[in-house]
Amino acid sequence: MEKIVQNLPMVALRGMTIMPGMVVHFDVSRPRSIEAIREAMIKDQKLFVVTQKEVDIDDPEQKDLYEVGTVGTIRQMIKLPKKVVRVLVSGESKASLQSILQEDPYMVGEIEILEDKPTELPEEVDSDIAARSLKDVYIEYVAKNGKMSKEAVADILKIEDIYKLVDEILANTPLYYKDQQEILEEKEFWNKYEKLVERLMNEVEIMDLKDRLQRKVKERMDQHQKEYILREELKLIREELGDDTTLSDAEEFEQSLKKLKAPKEVKEKLQKEIKRFKSSMNSAGENGVIRTYIETLLDMPWEKKAKDNSDLAYAQTILEEDHYGLEEVKERVLEFLAVRSLTQKGESPILCLVGPPGTGKTSIARSLAKALKKPYVRISLGGVRDEAEIRGHRKTYVGAMPGRIANAMKTAGVKNPVVLLDEIDKVSTDYKGDTFSALLEVLDSEQNYKFRDHYLEVPLDLSEVLFITTANTLQTIPRPLLDRMEIIEISSYTENEKLHIAQEHLIPKQLKKNGLKEEQLHISKHAIWKMARNYTKEAGVRQLEREIGNICRKSAKEILTTKKKRITVTERNIEKYLGKEKFTYQMANKTDEVGIVRGLAWTSVGGDTLQIEVNVMPGKGEILLTGQLGDVMKESAQTGISYIRSVSRQYEILEDFFETHDIHVHIPEGAVPKDGPSAGITMATAMISAITGKKVHADLAMTGEVTLRGRVLPIGGLKEKLLAAKHAGIKTVLIPKENRRDVEELSTEITKGLEILPVETMDEVLNIALLKE
Repeated sequence: MEKIVQNLPMVALRGMTIMPGMVVHFDVSRPRSIEAIREAMIKDQKLFVVTQKEVDIDDPEQKDLYEVGTVGTIRQMIKLPKKVVRVLVSGESKASLQSILQEDPYMVGEIEILEDKPTELPEEVDSDIAARSLKDVYIEYVAKNGKMSKEAVADILKIEDIYKLVDEILANTPLYYKDQQEILEEKEFWNKYEKLVERLMNEVEIMDLKDRLQRKVKERMDQHQKEYILREELKLIREELGDDTTLSDAEEFEQSLKKLKAPKEVKEKLQKEIKRFKSSMNSAGENGVIRTYIETLLDMPWEKKAKDNSDLAYAQTILEEDHYGLEEVKERVLEFLAVRSLTQKGESPILCLVGPPGTGKTSIARSLAKALKKPYVRISLGGVRDEAEIRGHRKTYVGAMPGRIANAMKTAGVKNPVVLLDEIDKVSTDYKGDTFSALLEVLDSEQNYKFRDHYLEVPLDLSEVLFITTANTLQTIPRPLLDRMEIIEISSYTENEKLHIAQEHLIPKQLKKNGLKEEQLHISKHAIWKMARNYTKEAGVRQLEREIGNICRKSAKEILTTKKKRITVTERNIEKYLGKEKFTYQMANKTDEVGIVRGLAWTSVGGDTLQIEVNVMPGKGEILLTGQLGDVMKESAQTGISYIRSVSRQYEILEDFFETHDIHVHIPEGAVPKDGPSAGITMATAMISAITGKKVHADLAMTGEVTLRGRVLPIGGLKEKLLAAKHAGIKTVLIPKENRRDVEELSTEITKGLEILPVETMDEVLNIALLKE
């Protein structure tokens, strides 16, 4: 058969294929394509349309085009704005592109018309069955598509000829252009039929899947729409009630979580709780509990740290400015700072400041925080008896909240603050749990990096917290807890220390508090000493500050009423402001006496002297002990008597003396309870003096525990006892030999003017104390 070759203007189509028998319109904007259409309109309206392989090529060459295209007739051409032409083309015959003869100003192609002759079907295929099968698939496709013209579909379904049926379906079905191109290029009819059926069935499956997806999306959208409407209604109701909306809170929580610097475990816990919060809108109680929990977790300083201060000079200046004395505490903090500066880490010490009330334990902690440039939080443990106060309550309980430790961290806002655990010795225990045991984990540097608060439910790192605890006594603190802390004892202030504290801190503070200027009131050095000695009886300076405040108030009144410009308070006129002396010291006796010996005692407000009196009377060998003596003190007296009886021959005491005489030991003041072993040698000396009739030096005092064999054992509170002896005008003090090292640590201000003699046995004591006849 002779080939039909023609030269026709051609247009390259992007994303579409025109089949023979198809009538379709398309828009053309490329200048070459517009010119080709114009040229075709001028001639016989014949145009060759062929599909580009890739849609994004603007100026295609022959290699960019499919080989097979369609010759069509232009039915209509409309010019649109922006140099766009809309063309209506009807496909007529299949053709193959041999070559491109011309590219500008429009493309001209040499094409060969391809006769699309019907080829015979395979022997096993019946044309009627094939046509019916195709119609069934086509009907299903049309039903799923829903965009086909019913009239056109009806006309197609009336066709009985299998060849014509395939061509009409191809011409009227909007298949994917690459599928159409593949079918267009097919030469064998049966292959064309199979590909058409395959593509139609494939389209049906795609549309089924699409329908299912759309159905699911619609259901979900309906659900979301329903939820949205309900949420909006709930939002409106909450706004009417004056409540915040849960949704906006949840969004805020999620934004805060994104910004939060915290361990992975904490973030996962928060995400879980925020999800629960969103789904708990219907339960106001649960919603409130979860909200509080999320807010608490978000407020905790998980990874937020205060910058470490490495300036030792600054820290030392601050500590010296705020407190006089307390050298051991200041030294320990400066050591910690030095180590931290060198290592960039180092464990934070856990310090326990032990001492009498008013000695500056609490205020030094505040100064430490200031010196370290870190936030300071104080936790008062006095009277705390519930373990949950430390560890928190589980959030399932009504009104649950974090424990005091977690709350302190939240208040500080950083993970390395200075935390003061005040009055740790006042913690008590009851059926609700052992509070001391809860503190064991908090104050253990090996464990507290994963401290678990019952409320938070996630580990809290306390390893970088500088814990400072205060106590008045160590007697009530359990041994395991003491073992975890570094004990620093803060002893009583001397009169000279009280003078410095008053001049440098207390007087300026009270002047400011009472609206006075420095030039309006002057308190002399001797007036301060007199206040410390005769108007206060304390180890610290609290009462001294109150008395200074009393002077300031009376001075303020006097300045306003008498128009005086300056008031001076001296030792002579102090009674005018503070009244008569409140305390007097029992001074050393002026004369040496029999059976009277001065002992030294430690009290919670400092040291004191005890005058022990012994009388010997005819009787039946009874021993009377009066003056509210405790059990330990009574036993000391019994030990003293036993020692004296064992050495009675040495001191020429008659053998039947103890059967024919009663011994009465009395320690004034009778209303004040007394206890402890340190008056042992004093009572023994007084009894020997009374029994033998030998006088004891009046300016001598002593302290020490006595044994049955007359050995002198060491005692505590030596600094306070020596201060009391000095105030009482004592010249000589006997102390146990083992306490000599304690004397070496004391300042010369305390020991100056005192003859301190260490003794090891009662023989030495009696040899020094008793007057030689």
